Amino acid sequence: MTGTRLTMRAGLVAASLLLAGCANTHPSSPLDPYESFNRSMFSFNDKADRWVIKPAAEGYHAITPGPFRTAVGNFFDNFKDVYSAANNLLQAEPERALNDIMRVALNSTFGLFGLIDIATPAGLKNNKTSLGDTFAHWGWKSSNYLVLPFFGPSTVRDGLGLGVSLGINGPEKLVYHNTNEAIAFYGVYGVNTRARYLDLDDSLATAAIDPYTYMRDGYLQLRARQLGQPNPTQNDDVNIDDLVSAPAASSAPSVEAVPAAMDDSHPEASAAAHAAASAPQ
Repeated sequence: MTGTRLTMRAGLVAASLLLAGCANTHPSSPLDPYESFNRSMFSFNDKADRWVIKPAAEGYHAITPGPFRTAVGNFFDNFKDVYSAANNLLQAEPERALNDIMRVALNSTFGLFGLIDIATPAGLKNNKTSLGDTFAHWGWKSSNYLVLPFFGPSTVRDGLGLGVSLGINGPEKLVYHNTNEAIAFYGVYGVNTRARYLDLDDSLATAAIDPYTYMRDGYLQLRARQLGQPNPTQNDDVNIDDLVSAPAASSAPSVEAVPAAMDDSHPEASAAAHAAASAPQ
């Protein structure tokens, strides 16, 4: 049953890649050749969030204390370190891979199965990396923008990496053993993650005339910064590294770098913050 769930989730990503490639579009940006498909998927995700995901996150936030939410985030973050270690090995980065392995070992034992993040205060860096980063490391530097169902903003490269990762039976199988347990596991993960970004909702509604392009440009800027590439959306002198702060002290799951603060006077920083909140986790 678990295999069926993984296949379905990977199939969602694969279907999005196929539909986007077949879409007949008239893009407003060369970075977004699948704009027609992406806008439809953006609208779908927005409605799903508005009517289902956000209300669940608000209720969860209201009834659970902050330390509990942090512990839940740390627990899922511990699994992400396992994938990060594997991808650092694929990127020929043995020191980073060893760092990730030590994080998992320390947090899984003394950190009570990852509920407490002991590794970060101990000096082990939280440097998450993904299969999309691995593709970029070996030459796939630029990729077209793509909005995935439920997962949100991505690129063809990152979407393919996500699909492959979802199709692999990872360490999560140690936690759940049937479909119902898997649904509960990922449901808690999704709601806990969404609850972290409730404060960004109002600023997104007033940030731009077109929330779609705002989110798109923010995501592309964020990924370029994470990969050490130039800002692909503009050629001005604004440095996104100066506008987006380091990750918050809590080590809940993130997209590699989640801004801890947002300055509305800098649209680039605000867009990057929203993109981090909405991107695949």
